Formats: sequence, C-alpha cells, structure tokens
Amino acid sequence: MIPIRDDNPQVAIPYVTYTIIGLNILAWTLVQGFGDEAALRASVCNYGLIPGDLFGSGLDQKACAPEGSLIGLFSSMFMHGGWAHIIGNLWFLWIFGDNVEDAMGSLRFSFFYILSGLFAAAAQIMSDPDSMIPMIGASGAIGGVMGAYIVLYPRVKVHLLVFIMVFRVPAFAMLAYWIGVQVLGGISSIGVTGGGTAFWAHVGGFAAGAILVLVFKDEELLLNHPYHGWKQQSDPADIWSDPSNRQ
Repeated sequence: MIPIRDDNPQVAIPYVTYTIIGLNILAWTLVQGFGDEAALRASVCNYGLIPGDLFGSGLDQKACAPEGSLIGLFSSMFMHGGWAHIIGNLWFLWIFGDNVEDAMGSLRFSFFYILSGLFAAAAQIMSDPDSMIPMIGASGAIGGVMGAYIVLYPRVKVHLLVFIMVFRVPAFAMLAYWIGVQVLGGISSIGVTGGGTAFWAHVGGFAAGAILVLVFKDEELLLNHPYHGWKQQSDPADIWSDPSNRQ
C-alpha cells in the first residue's frame, strides 16, 4: 500500500519540508556514498543512535560510537540503511509534510519535526535501553508529521496504490491503518534480538506529532486552509475548485 498523493494542495511554499528532504539526500550522497557498503557501515556506526552507548548501559559490549555521545540523537534522523529506506521515507514526507507545514509556518514546523524525531528516539530507547544496535532513519520524525496530519486533515482523501489498483480513502483511515501496523510490529518485536524496523520509534513519533500539533499549529494559518478538521461540508477537491475559497 503506497500513497501516491493527497487531495490537499499546499497553500504556502513548504521551505522546511524541501530543506529536510535536501539534507537527507545530501547525507545519503556525501556521507553514505549512495549506499556504498563501506561508507554506509561507517555512517551507521558514527552517526546512528545506539542506546547502550548513549547511557553507557551496553554491558561489556563494544560499540562503534563514542560512549555517551549525543550526536546520534540528531544525526540519526538523516541517515538511512538503503535505497528503499530513504526513498520510502522522503516520499511520505513529500506527500504529508507540506500541508503540516502549512498549518504551522516554517519556523514552528522545523522545531516540531526535530521534537517529533527526539520523542521517536526516546520511545525506541525505552523499548530496549541496553541495545547496541544503531537506530537510523527519518521515519520517526516523519511519523510525527503523519500524526499531525491525521489531527489536522482527517477527512482529506489520500490516493493509495494497492498492487495495480488505486483507491481513494480518507486520511484518517490510511494513517490509522499505518499506525496499527507499527503497533503490531512493535509488539511482535519485543524480546527479539538483532536488527530490523524501529517500530516503537514510529509509534512514538506518531503519538508525539498528534499531541505536539495542538501546540504548534497556527489557527490563523488554518483559516486559509479549507481542508482541516472533521466538519468539512464538501469534498476538499470541490471546495478548492471554487476560486472564492482561495486567499
């Protein structure tokens, strides 16, 4: 199930969303060598978030990042483990980030994104604070964007590609399904050792975003956006087609 687009056109230019996408691409290019094995391994080792190193609780295991280093809390948000990982993350950010930035303004959105990523990291750390497995990826912070989106624009339609068919469903249905999968994945990963998907980071980011948006949203900006909330009287695409609704 892949979201293709939403019926929620951007009102303002999403400068921060574009910048975040650009920074992730730069990190993938300059630091991770387009996924070159040696560069990828070094980047994950040096810039990933390793809970056991962060708190010095990794028993006698030796990790590759300096013990107690905090840089991984931030740098890990811009590292990825492969082409599918970075393309998938940035595609979701491309689709959902612009409208969330619309609701906050660029400055607020930048703080919101980083905070969502930090809460996502905290959730993953709490699931296994002694883990020596590096955590990388923007998906925790992007989970925050999706949590904000479901609060702001629950009824906007999202076009989903399922096999060879395209379905148009409300955002709340698509995002509720997504977070449900993450929760089930997190439960199934309890007690499992080894690498894999950081499901609890996704859950933590989503929950943080759904709460933080209540603080970071700008009601005046939302007045210019006819798509927010549950009380839409018409389909968003129909509203936008009327020029009198634009400002």
